[in-house]
Amino acid sequence: MDFSEVIGIPFILFTIFVAPIWVIMHYRSKNKMGQGLSSQELVQLNDLAHRAEKMAERVKTLEAILDAESRNWRSQHD
Repeated sequence: MDFSEVIGIPFILFTIFVAPIWVIMHYRSKNKMGQGLSSQELVQLNDLAHRAEKMAERVKTLEAILDAESRNWRSQHD
């Protein structure tokens, strides 16, 4: 078995079986990315944004409480 057979056979198998599937999957994923978000994904994104805003408000409230009760709490935990 010479060098061209050792390299050639796996290359031919890759070209026949793996490469076409790889190319099809690549362009299918590119097409999905180009379409944007689905309606369900958009609803989920809006819900997450709303939750993040609520959490930010809660953090501000907690920081205000800690500032009132313990002035140097920030320097103790940094």
